[in-house]
Amino acid sequence: MMKVLHYPHLDTVIMVKDTIRKLRTNPSRMQLWNKLPRKVQYQTFALILEYLEKSGKITFSNDGKIIWIAGSPKLDLAIRRGKEY
Repeated sequence: MMKVLHYPHLDTVIMVKDTIRKLRTNPSRMQLWNKLPRKVQYQTFALILEYLEKSGKITFSNDGKIIWIAGSPKLDLAIRRGKEY
């Protein structure tokens, strides 16, 4: 975990979350950062992504794309139908 100089405000976390959900493609970190409606320090942005990942809302693909997974009906169905090993 990085040394945090500034914690994000709730409205900033919500802005990042809403932007991820509204995009039709799975963006990279830099693509998402550039699509935000207002500018955010990159360290704050990275901390928000870390929070969203740890809380199970997003995951990262092997090529670094951000994928929204919270509340996904297709993912929930796949998990229910999946096999336990």
